[in-house]
Amino acid sequence: MPEAVPCDLVITNAYIYIDSEREIAGGWIALAEGRVHSVGADPRQTPAATTRIDAQGRLVTPGLVNVHHHMYQNLTRSYAPVVNASLFDWLTMLYPMWAEIDDESVYLSTWVAMAELLLGGCTLSSDHMYVHPRRELIDAQIRAATDLGFRFYANRGSMTRSTADGGLPPVTVVQDADEILADCVRLIDGYHDPSPGAMTRIALAPCSPFSVTPQFMAETARLAESRDVRLHTHLAEDRDELTYCRQVYGMTPVEYFEDAGWLHDRSWVAHFIFPSAPEESRMAAAGVGVAHCPSSNMLIGGGTADVQRLRRLGAPVGLGCDGSASTDHGSLWLEARAALTLGRYRGGSTAMTARDVLAMATQGGAACLGWADETGHLRPGACADLVIWTGSPVALAGALTDPVEAWLRCGPMTADTTIVAGRVVVRDGRIQDPGLDAVLAAHAAQARRIQKVSLR
Repeated sequence: MPEAVPCDLVITNAYIYIDSEREIAGGWIALAEGRVHSVGADPRQTPAATTRIDAQGRLVTPGLVNVHHHMYQNLTRSYAPVVNASLFDWLTMLYPMWAEIDDESVYLSTWVAMAELLLGGCTLSSDHMYVHPRRELIDAQIRAATDLGFRFYANRGSMTRSTADGGLPPVTVVQDADEILADCVRLIDGYHDPSPGAMTRIALAPCSPFSVTPQFMAETARLAESRDVRLHTHLAEDRDELTYCRQVYGMTPVEYFEDAGWLHDRSWVAHFIFPSAPEESRMAAAGVGVAHCPSSNMLIGGGTADVQRLRRLGAPVGLGCDGSASTDHGSLWLEARAALTLGRYRGGSTAMTARDVLAMATQGGAACLGWADETGHLRPGACADLVIWTGSPVALAGALTDPVEAWLRCGPMTADTTIVAGRVVVRDGRIQDPGLDAVLAAHAAQARRIQKVSLR
């Protein structure tokens, strides 16, 4: 008989969180051809492999899934004049700066955002790119993802209602509806890959009820259905949004969403802080996913979604970093810890566990993106997207009984090794792409240009 072909990589001596139903202490996981080949507990059954990594007892999880981000916003990270502003105030001040983004700045900001996500254990992210002062900016994002080897769900965001039409954004960052829809078709035809193991997919993502018309929301929903792609938007994020929708449309944000034909399992929404109880039930029953962004919610101070109620109702709930303009970091681990502490603050000491949060950060996020069959878990056949976690020995001293709880409670934790599609992209806590320093220098120059801050 011919000798068996070895696996590409085997990780041994690990505490493996496979999914919400199964964990293995002291186990191994084998990867082959970009997939999880097998998982086991008996070291005698470990397959042969070209490369072996001894996890030294550390926690291994599926790669985290980020379901809401605005990557270009790291060009205005922690911008001082708006760090303490309300949602509408900081949007109004930052829109003119964001109108200065171009192909180069979008490539660089996306590259930096994805590198930061990888260092925080995220292997799949969506991004809601809704400012388009120039054409083909999504193309620049996809180039960055391809260069880094990152699994990417690009959201073709859009705004059609400017201040001239009673909306919030200035004229310089909105587009004509026909131009947007034509570009959506172009991106779907050019980049959307519905096949198993895809590295790039496209969703359609009008920004919010205060920046697009109801007619355009409905047209986008019809296009998404005809091309079998997903839909994303901000919804019920802010009390000002609630007031705006009642005054302009004569309905709540959720009623606006329903009326436009978005109430189905093709959709997921960001924040969802201010629905009524019946609206929560209707959204959950329809299978609409929710991106929970706890750090953004707390920094803006506008409230937070009742994510445990939504999960009990059956809604898919994932975690999102949100944009740097509000959150100022791109670590999904930090979001996970914030979800744990905020959930317990809101509901009491039994309201949220680390396993609840890890399930949201993996399987819940994959469900929001319609990708739960292949991502968010480490069952055989899944995409080989996973993380070996590490932390300070001082911070972890005495944490002997529960690696999953320790993962969030004894942090900070970082990715020692991040693997995407079977390829090691973070090793020993460092991005493996040799271009990091050059990208950071170029990014700094673009940030100074956009913020009009001179180098001192």
